[in-house]
Amino acid sequence: MSVTSYVDQYGYIVLLLALLLEMIAVPLPGEVLMSYAGYMVHQGQLNWILSILIAATGTSVGMTTAYFIGQRLGGPFLHKYGHFIHLGPSQLEKTSRWFNKYGNKLLIVAYFIPGVRHITGYFSGITKLPFRSFATFAYSGALIWTSTFISLGKLLGSQWEQFHEAVKKYLVIGGIVSAGLIIAYYVFRYFHKQIFWAMMAVLRRVFMIFRSRVRAEFVIIGTTLVTLFLIVLMITMIQNLFSEDFSDFNEVTSLIVSLLFKHHWAGVMKGMLALSSRQALILVMVLTVLWIIWKGKDRTHEFLIMLLVTIGGELYQNVLHEVFHRMSETEIPTFSHFVFSFPSDQAMMILIIYGYFTYLVVRHAEMFWVHTFMDVLLLAVLLFAAVSHIYFGLEIPSNIAGGYVFGGVWLGLNILLLEIFRMI
Repeated sequence: MSVTSYVDQYGYIVLLLALLLEMIAVPLPGEVLMSYAGYMVHQGQLNWILSILIAATGTSVGMTTAYFIGQRLGGPFLHKYGHFIHLGPSQLEKTSRWFNKYGNKLLIVAYFIPGVRHITGYFSGITKLPFRSFATFAYSGALIWTSTFISLGKLLGSQWEQFHEAVKKYLVIGGIVSAGLIIAYYVFRYFHKQIFWAMMAVLRRVFMIFRSRVRAEFVIIGTTLVTLFLIVLMITMIQNLFSEDFSDFNEVTSLIVSLLFKHHWAGVMKGMLALSSRQALILVMVLTVLWIIWKGKDRTHEFLIMLLVTIGGELYQNVLHEVFHRMSETEIPTFSHFVFSFPSDQAMMILIIYGYFTYLVVRHAEMFWVHTFMDVLLLAVLLFAAVSHIYFGLEIPSNIAGGYVFGGVWLGLNILLLEIFRMI
């Protein structure tokens, strides 16, 4: 008898007990059970809200049990035998201090990482994380995790089994990336002075002949880091393109968009699509020119880079398509048309034009809320444009993602060039 058949027979009870046991490291497929429970919600056999509450309760009880086991038994065990795994008393004390200060936030994303979620309850207890802090983040994470997979099963309906593994893969990747970003944030927060002065020392050596300013140095550091990240991502995407690894991503993304946005969304989607129209892009370029005239502090270079980033962006697109087309003829001839359309021309220009305008506003605006507003607005425009193109079948998701990544690299390099011009 398969594990999902028990959900058919016993419903909420199996959901509660299975997730409780999984959180104390019993090997049970909790995500499959939750997705199947969501499928049963889709069929009307289970209640959506009640399923989430019961699943979250089972998960929370299991995590709490692991916490108290770790608190009572784990500490003495590690003090006695921990030195064999390089986790003796001194290392355990340092780890405990770090986990008390920063690790509780990881409890939320740890649920999405198989193998990690099974030990976080124990480790929280071993490191003596205060129960109130543990409960706040562990129980919130349990609710988010169970809501995600049960809602996913409800959304996928009869297709849950076909796409469950593919969706799960991207959720795991997202969880790992989120955990990495959280760790990086707190490492930067804890060592920000050391990191800042180390970067300043490097910049002073590189730009020792320039008259640099602190704000310019911040912009260069941030832009350099983002551009390097996008370059790594660009190389990864090229490898995935020629190994034909985009099929799952395209199928899952298109499926989710089609399930979330039905026919009655057509009017809204047309409005979103207008954000990427030629008229909208021309309007943003006009606004960029007006902003440079009004606020620009180095108008000549800002106009020059604007021409380079837009006109050069068109040439950049043509070179990319020609390169990929030639590679496809020798690497994967049957996919030459697909490869030749990668990355999306329109997605690249959307990011380049909107991105350059956002950069100039953020660069010259003094109020912090303007920075935040413009960054959020840019992300919203990119998301709306992508969703509307997928909704109407104008672009496949991987081409849009490629357009944003390749466009981001081109924009980042031009911004770095502009900042260097400013410092000469």
